[in-house]
Amino acid sequence: MAARSADETLLARALVEIPPSDALNEQILDAAREQFVTFGLRRSTVDDVAKRAKVSRVTVYRRIGNKDGLVSACLLREYRRFVADVDEAVASLPTIEDRLVAGFVAVLKHIREHPLVGGLLRLEPETLLPFLTLESGPAFVAMREYLADRLRHAQRAEGRPETDPTPVAELMVRITVSFLLNPVSCFELDDDEQVGAFARRYLVPLLSVR
Repeated sequence: MAARSADETLLARALVEIPPSDALNEQILDAAREQFVTFGLRRSTVDDVAKRAKVSRVTVYRRIGNKDGLVSACLLREYRRFVADVDEAVASLPTIEDRLVAGFVAVLKHIREHPLVGGLLRLEPETLLPFLTLESGPAFVAMREYLADRLRHAQRAEGRPETDPTPVAELMVRITVSFLLNPVSCFELDDDEQVGAFARRYLVPLLSVR
């Protein structure tokens, strides 16, 4: 349980920490990502990662840590990339409505297509599902607050009266997780255009709810 609690704080850390640039660390984390995508977490060892990275086991321990540290560092980097992708998708858009739609499209697309998340759901769903459901509290709150902060920033940029965007942000997170866990739906969400139309029809109106 302690290991899971630590992992659940990764997203919160990803939103505020800026890691130092280190080519060797990146080489090791690239190898770890490839290993975890291919074989999952349970079947992977520090030795496996070291071989892929073409470094010694001692180097992995010295630079990153044990297996738990390796998993945490790898996931933390993926979370940072996720945040950067969403920010880039909405940065140039002029209205909060456009940003909400583009942000929802980016969030759902990233999670659906992410090789590590998708790989873990396929190879060992029992490892990942708790973090998306019953034990996802801290990560859920961190993502909700991240999205709410971006919506709040858009309100200010347009000079709109500030309203609390937290409910809309929470619905975005909950809907995304729901579609990830169970893609069977009466909504057609097979491509970005359909996802965007869904967001514009069902999520954008929530911005006007007081």
